[in-house]
Amino acid sequence: MNLEQAELALKNWFGYDHFRPLQWDVINAIYQGNDALVLMPTGGGKSICFQIPAITMDGMTLVISPLISLMKDQVESLKANGIAAAFINSSQSITEQAEVEQKVLSNDIKLLYVSPEKLVSGSFMPLLRACKLRLLAIDEAHCISSWGHDFRPEYTQLKFLRSEFPDVPFIALTATADKLTREDIKAQLGITEAKTFLSSFDRPNFTMEVRQGIKKIPQIVSYAKSRNDESGIVYCISRKATESLAESLKAAGLSADFYHAGMKVEDRDRVQEDFINDRLQIVCATIAFGMGIDKSNVRYVIHHNLPQSIENYYQEIGRAGRDGLAADTILFYSLNDVATYHFLFEKDQVGDPSEKSLKYTKLERMLEYAQSMLCRRKILLNYFSEDYPGNCGKCDICKNPPKFFDATIETQKALSAVARTNQRVGIGLLIDILRGSNKKEIIVKKYHQIKTYGAGGDLSAFDWKFLIQQMIQLGVFEIAYHSGNQLRIGTLGKEILTGKQRINLARPTELIQKIKEQKTKGGSKSKSKTKAVLSAIDVDLFQKLRSLRRHIAKAAGVPPYVVFSDASLQEMSQQRPVTKPEFSLISGVGEKKLEKYGPAFMGVIREYVAATA
Repeated sequence: MNLEQAELALKNWFGYDHFRPLQWDVINAIYQGNDALVLMPTGGGKSICFQIPAITMDGMTLVISPLISLMKDQVESLKANGIAAAFINSSQSITEQAEVEQKVLSNDIKLLYVSPEKLVSGSFMPLLRACKLRLLAIDEAHCISSWGHDFRPEYTQLKFLRSEFPDVPFIALTATADKLTREDIKAQLGITEAKTFLSSFDRPNFTMEVRQGIKKIPQIVSYAKSRNDESGIVYCISRKATESLAESLKAAGLSADFYHAGMKVEDRDRVQEDFINDRLQIVCATIAFGMGIDKSNVRYVIHHNLPQSIENYYQEIGRAGRDGLAADTILFYSLNDVATYHFLFEKDQVGDPSEKSLKYTKLERMLEYAQSMLCRRKILLNYFSEDYPGNCGKCDICKNPPKFFDATIETQKALSAVARTNQRVGIGLLIDILRGSNKKEIIVKKYHQIKTYGAGGDLSAFDWKFLIQQMIQLGVFEIAYHSGNQLRIGTLGKEILTGKQRINLARPTELIQKIKEQKTKGGSKSKSKTKAVLSAIDVDLFQKLRSLRRHIAKAAGVPPYVVFSDASLQEMSQQRPVTKPEFSLISGVGEKKLEKYGPAFMGVIREYVAATA
C-alpha cells in the first residue's frame, strides 16, 4: 500500500484529501509490520493512524479503549462512514455480544473495540485467537503507566499480548505523555523497539488565558452568556463546586448541568448524552468527564480551579476545538487550590513515596505555568519537549504584555510584616495587616501594633495578592503547606529585606484594567470574533444547515457531529455546493456521506440560494 492508495482510502471513507503531519509516517510503519508509539494532541487525528490500516488491510484490528462512551462514539462515527465496526462491553446483553462475536468469526468486522477488562477476561481470548488479527491498537496509552496522569491498573495486564501475538504490529496512542511516561508505556507493553512518533503539541486554534481565582462565578457566568449558543465545559476540583456552579449558570438562564463520579450512572449518562447531542450547552464537571467525549464542536473549556498537572490541563483543554475551529481556554487559579491538592495527596496512603513526590513536582510545574509572565504556549510546548520560537500572540500574556516596575519598597513592606509576625501568617492575613484591617484575629494577636501595620493601605487587596504571588514565584517567600500555608522568607527575600537586592514585578494595575474590560466587554469580544468568521460564510445558511443536521441526527439516534462537523457546515455555507461533484469536495464528505446526506443538504442550499438570489 503506497501513499496514493492510502490517500484515496482517506478520501473515500473519511472525506479528507490529505493526511495531517505524521499520519502517513505512522501508517506506513504499520504497513511495514513495525510497532509504534504515537503522541498527538487531542483532535490531532490519532484515530486515522490505525483506522486507515484497519480498513485497507485484510483481517481485523483490535482497539483497546478505556471507556464505554468513547467506544460507542467512535463506532457510531465509523458506521456513519460505512465502515464495519463494533464493540463488545458490559453495556450490551449476552445476545448482543454473541451477535458481534459471530460477525468477528465470519470476518465481517474491520475494527473491534474492547475494554482492557474485557480483554483480560478468560472468555475473550479464544475469540481473539480464532480471528485474523492484523493490528492491535491501545488508545489512551498513558493509562498503562503509573507515571502518567490517569493510571488504570487494568492496563498493566496487557503485556501478555506481545507474547500471544508476536507477529502483529502494536500501535499505542496518547495525547499527553512526558519522556518518563513514554518509556514506561513501551516497557509495559513489551514494545521497547517501537518507534516514537511525536507530533507537534501545538493547537494553533486555541486562545489561552489565565486569571486569578477572584470572583470566578460572575466571570464564568458573564463569559458563558456571551457564548450562549455554543458548547462549553467547566472543570471543577470538587463535586460540590460542579453543582454550585451549574445552579448559578441555570439561574442566569443558561443551559447547564453538572457531572461527577458521585452521581447515579443513569444521571451521568443523561448529562453526557444531552451534551453530545447539543441538547445541553454547558457541563460543569470533575475530571470524571471528558475522556470519552468525541464531541468536535466544544468552543471553550474553563478551569474553575488549577488542574493537578500540565498533562491533565493539556488533555482537558484538548476537548475544545477538535474540529479545528477557534476555541477559548480560560484557567482560574489560586493558592487555595494548591493547598487542597496537598491535603488530598497526604490523605491518599496508596502508592510509594516516589509516586507521591512526582505528584507534588507536577503540581508545582502547573502552578509555575499559571503564575508565569511568559507566553503560555511557549511554556506549555516546552513542557512536552517542543521548542516554540517567538511568542504566539494568542495567549493573555502575548495580548497584554505585563509592564514591570521597581517593587523593592512594596516587597520590603511585605517581608517586614512577615518577619514581625514571626513568619506565622498566610497570604490573606498578611494582606489584611498591610492594608490596616481591624479584623478580630489581627487585634487578638496584636498584629495591629507592628511597625508595618497599614503600611500598604495605598494598594487594594487584589493588588497585593497579585504582587505577593509573584514574590512567591520568584522565591521571595516560600509556602509552608504543612503549617497552615504560612509564609516563610526565602533566600532572595532576606537579601531584599536587608537592601542587598532589588526586585521588579509586573504592575497589578494592568491586570485590574484587564479584568474590568473582560467583565464589561470581554465576552462579547469573543462572540464578535465568532460572528466575524461566520459573516464570511453566511450565518443564516449555516444555521439552516445546523438545524437540518440536528433533525437528521435525532432521527438516526447519533450525535450531530457524527453527521457533519461544524467545520464541514461552515465550508458548505461558504462554498454553497449544489451538485454531487461540488459537494464531494467539502472536507469531511466521503462516499458514504455524499450518498446518505448529500441530497438533503444540497436541497437546503439550493432553496437558500434561490430565496436570496
